[in-house]
Amino acid sequence: MQITIRHAESADAPALRDLYAMPNAQAGTLQLPYPALGVWQQRLEQSGVVALVAEVEGLLVGQIALRVESNPRRKHVAGIGMGVRDDWAGKGVGSALMAAALDLADNWLNLHRIELTVFVDNEAARALYHKFGFVEEGRARDYAFRQGRYVDVFYMARVAGGRQSLTAWSIIRPDCAR
Repeated sequence: MQITIRHAESADAPALRDLYAMPNAQAGTLQLPYPALGVWQQRLEQSGVVALVAEVEGLLVGQIALRVESNPRRKHVAGIGMGVRDDWAGKGVGSALMAAALDLADNWLNLHRIELTVFVDNEAARALYHKFGFVEEGRARDYAFRQGRYVDVFYMARVAGGRQSLTAWSIIRPDCAR
């Protein structure tokens, strides 16, 4: 199985809508059920967002986005959000996406701090973020309403200087594929 990481394109909107309509992918994010195609088409056209997707044999299996802060005093910061198809969870897709996004952040976008929120009950996502050097900075009680109840999140961040080496991850890009 070869996971290919590439920049998201407008033609990916239907696959992204379908990914975030899956029960686990949707429950792990702030997405609403029954996502509209137009919402994903607009998201792919936003400025200040670098979106990557993961593919396996032509099937879009995951997505990650870096949202670079627009405030001049926070241009060194980006928020991150990601999702993986339910049937591809636990197969290395999240690690491949995170490695590619952090490579961009560290080596091309000059980002110093990457921030995210993660539901406290999403142990798999928390383990992934810890593996890549993210640390918990706080807890927000009743942060979001999900499946009829309020749920907490952890604020997590990764600050450059304490980062792990990304050279162990194989990142496949179309411009350097063999």
